[in-house]
Amino acid sequence: MSNSASGNKKRKRILTGDRPTGKLHLGHYVGTLANRVQLQGEYEVFLLVADYHMLTTRSGKEYIQEVEQNARDLVLDYLSVGIDPEETTIYVQSLVPEVAEIFLIFSMLVTVPRLQRVPTLKEIMADQLIENPSVGLLTYPVLQAADILIVRADLVPVGKDQESHIEVCREIARRFNQVYGDVFPEPEGLFGGGATLVGTDGKAKMSKSLNNAIFLSDDGETVRQKVMKMYTDPTRLRATDPGHVEGNPVFMYHDAFNTDKEEVEDLKDRYRKGKVGDVEVKKKLIDVLYTFLEPVRERRRAYESKPGLIRDILHHGTEVVTREGRETIRLMRDAMGMTYFKK
Repeated sequence: MSNSASGNKKRKRILTGDRPTGKLHLGHYVGTLANRVQLQGEYEVFLLVADYHMLTTRSGKEYIQEVEQNARDLVLDYLSVGIDPEETTIYVQSLVPEVAEIFLIFSMLVTVPRLQRVPTLKEIMADQLIENPSVGLLTYPVLQAADILIVRADLVPVGKDQESHIEVCREIARRFNQVYGDVFPEPEGLFGGGATLVGTDGKAKMSKSLNNAIFLSDDGETVRQKVMKMYTDPTRLRATDPGHVEGNPVFMYHDAFNTDKEEVEDLKDRYRKGKVGDVEVKKKLIDVLYTFLEPVRERRRAYESKPGLIRDILHHGTEVVTREGRETIRLMRDAMGMTYFKK
């Protein structure tokens, strides 16, 4: 396995990742995974299993006990869609102690009122019914800054909802450089990538908790059942009624996964005219998703058949980032003058 972090320094560095809260679904693929597969050939990519971040909203022991299996599933999903551990450094956040030290120093460079102004804090509190946020939740963007800057990343692929977090990171990097000396780049958000894929029930968010997700690891029969139950056009009572394509989840999935664009346009045209029923459109979508998911499932089975592979990948990635972290802390301490009592 190649040491991607010590490879070609001319390539810009990217930091991205996921919390280990469960298997990934088609929404993740459209939103982030497909983009990551493309990025790994052009950039030096670090992919984080963010278990510390999970603790900000799931700190109970029952959640922590699920992390190991969830992390395995997460990495299997990464590999099954084409993320290459020879190109992308995959690691576990909590196994790199340098993250905590950098986070501590960074926490001295940002004020509480600044963090309270981060829009996503209020959104998370509302979504999770949290009345009083923990210090960990409040300082979530500071920990993100430590994740990004431990490898001195240049770019962070994010959605617009995370733009405020990137700005906090940039402010921390700028503040450190101004006070102590130039150590860090000011990372930029890499916006764009995939679109948002609605849940099978038509709701904006696809998630395990809402029971409206098609997972990358779902077998063919499970996918068939989920597609046949998909929400379509509630105003359409019969197959001969003109239907609405816009906002119809079945057609959104066709747009995302059906490579035969002529077929998609034909289905849309006939649907609008009441010349094709929901069942036919869904059956074609089942075929489309089978074509997309079967190679993903095959790769997953191949990786699952190799005992110790996931552990080896994560251990290697963690070693790479630990070395990066030690070098980053050395640069920070030298800049700050925290070199006293060194042997």
